[in-house]
Amino acid sequence: MDNLQEINCKEIFRKAYENRYTWKNEFNGYKGKCIFLINNNIHKGNFVLDKNFKPIIQKIEDEKIVKSIASQLFEVCIHRVKREFRSVHSENNFNLIKNSDSGIEMIVSGKNQGDKYRVKDDCINMVYRKIHGTIIEIFVEEFFHTGIGALSKKYCSQTIDPDTLKPKSQKLEYVDEFINIGEEDYWILNSRTIKYLNQNQEKETQKFVFEDLGLLK
Repeated sequence: MDNLQEINCKEIFRKAYENRYTWKNEFNGYKGKCIFLINNNIHKGNFVLDKNFKPIIQKIEDEKIVKSIASQLFEVCIHRVKREFRSVHSENNFNLIKNSDSGIEMIVSGKNQGDKYRVKDDCINMVYRKIHGTIIEIFVEEFFHTGIGALSKKYCSQTIDPDTLKPKSQKLEYVDEFINIGEEDYWILNSRTIKYLNQNQEKETQKFVFEDLGLLK
């Protein structure tokens, strides 16, 4: 075990932060077909995600389905935005909680006081963040390595009440698949499967498929 005093958490987190796969700043968006599958029902349409990351879903009437597909596209793209470590975390300090086989766990002091992260092999495999008055906890089981950064491939997510620290939502289990389009190494979400327990505590699966993908000029 390392001497705990020698573990520079901020530097370890910075390396992992910069190892995340992001799109180039000149990315103009992309388009394709979208398919949503749930309970043996299939909904097919087209989509455009513009350079401002605004998803437009076409040929699907059900507003709830449209919103669901759009939210997945938006959620994916906000994590692809390249933001310098200094501009995001300059007012944060990272303090060691523990070092285990699962990784180096740290808690933030400063601007984002109370947020927690865990880092292993230059990848952030646990996130515990307060966003818009709710705590979001994410554990990553598997990463996809693009050669120019890592993407979360298999992970689970849950929201937690900041006052009671009890779950506010069911646990969502994700499996993502990616495809490389264009000549500039743009890795795009090809499919996302989400498993969870519904209100009747029955297992339910949603699947989002994105195909015939092309970059916008």
